[in-house]
Amino acid sequence: MKHVRSITELGLGGVTHLLDLATHMAEINSRPVPKVPALRGRTVVSLFLEDSTRTRLSFETAAKRLSAETMNFSVSTSSVNKGESLRDTIETITDMGVDAFVVRHKSSGIPWQIAQWTPASIINAGDGAHQHPTQALVDCYTIREAFGCRDLKGLTIAIVGDIRHSRVARSNIHGLVKLGARVIVCGPATLIPSDITRMGVEIAYSLDDILPEVDCVNLLRVQFERQR
Repeated sequence: MKHVRSITELGLGGVTHLLDLATHMAEINSRPVPKVPALRGRTVVSLFLEDSTRTRLSFETAAKRLSAETMNFSVSTSSVNKGESLRDTIETITDMGVDAFVVRHKSSGIPWQIAQWTPASIINAGDGAHQHPTQALVDCYTIREAFGCRDLKGLTIAIVGDIRHSRVARSNIHGLVKLGARVIVCGPATLIPSDITRMGVEIAYSLDDILPEVDCVNLLRVQFERQR
């Protein structure tokens, strides 16, 4: 498991393994000194080419608690503003001795492109409206802990809001379905792709109609920045 770029790449085995590992790490995180040497000697770069606060800080905190060295890339003060290409940037940072890139970008597919330019591991922190696998893993972990189960079989989960423009919705659907949950996507017809049933979900347009039958509701904000 070199990269974490999408839930589909991880597969059920990879998702379950990471969720089990997260359960172990949660216990470590509750200690007075929540730090382990798992990534000692490794360097992790936060390459955020799209605005972020919580995700960027979460990754930086996690890397430090795993004893990794961290490097932060700021677009506003980088050579990208002078015309340097993304590939040049990746290759330059790689030459400094990097083990992993945490990447967020407004364009879909960028984590796969970057993986062709560097031998380092790639962790997708969100690419356009495509995928956000780490957020999906957090959501699946939260639901598992809330219901005290290892898989989500027998649970009905509603994902409500702007499904069409949400990378979190796509990744969550893949993860929840793999873990055995029944998934209903709910929102205005204009914000739900007509072909989304291919992903193994049901469609609803009224939240009031489905609330009595769902065990958990995942609420999404409207993705104004990705609408045209």
